[in-house]
Amino acid sequence: MIIDKLISSPLQGFTDFRFRNSFHKFFGGIDVFYAPYIRLNGKFEIKPSYQSDLLPKNNEGINLVPQIMTNSADEFLFVAKYVQSLGYNELNWNLGCPYPMVTKRGMGAGLISQSKRIDEILNKVHKETDIVVSMKMRLGFESSSEILETLPILNAYPIKSIGIHARLGKQLYKGGVDLDGFEACLNHTNHIIYYNGDITSVATFNKMKTRFPSISTWMIGRGLISNPFLPQMIKNETTDFPRNSLEIFKLFHEELLNKYSEALSGDKHLIMKMYHFWEYFVTIFKDHKKPLKKIKKAKTIEAYHLAVEEMFI
Repeated sequence: MIIDKLISSPLQGFTDFRFRNSFHKFFGGIDVFYAPYIRLNGKFEIKPSYQSDLLPKNNEGINLVPQIMTNSADEFLFVAKYVQSLGYNELNWNLGCPYPMVTKRGMGAGLISQSKRIDEILNKVHKETDIVVSMKMRLGFESSSEILETLPILNAYPIKSIGIHARLGKQLYKGGVDLDGFEACLNHTNHIIYYNGDITSVATFNKMKTRFPSISTWMIGRGLISNPFLPQMIKNETTDFPRNSLEIFKLFHEELLNKYSEALSGDKHLIMKMYHFWEYFVTIFKDHKKPLKKIKKAKTIEAYHLAVEEMFI
């Protein structure tokens, strides 16, 4: 089985440059990382956290694509100019975020049904900048018919690729993926399509690969955090973890912890940050319920380390 590309789908609050660098160092297997989205909130300025995340010095050896969340052509152009100043030539447009605070403002998955607005933005962007545009979408917010009405609009533009998460925005991350809805998209576009959604194991990947043989690029989101070994397992066509997987994960965890300890103030913030990662990590550990509770309740970094040691027993 030939795998052309595996892409890391961005997860806000998780897949920043600290995670990306640590993941790339110890696991590999990802060809392209999408950075968590830049959002301007009506102000034409780039927040320091977004700046740090995209700085080339913080992403050495990584193929990174910046991403924007907006429903404004002017904001799109502003961010395009900024990322180009850093040396990037591609900007991914997020029409997939399902969270109500985003969709209620007509952004993310809440924008998919507004094909006229999408057309206006893309028209202005392609006229006024030479940035390469790619997109990440859902099937719609309320109905999968939304994307089918929008895809023909996109055919008029030189979109590099479109990653489609096979869920509706209103689902958030609940319920199953709509494979029939995704398949319908393939007949409504002349663009390169990536599949995204519930690739959490080699078995589920193989199932998707069999269902969609024309797809050669795959986006992995939550599955990447739940099992950091997954991309290489897919590429190596194996369901077996490396023999030294526990040692590799320990080194990865230590590096990730150290990187966040440099960025966060106080044990409380650091432990909560790592706890949210552990909510995903635990899927590859047996008997994890008690250690996970201890991680959550830890008040000091010493207590956190003791709880983590229990996870590895």
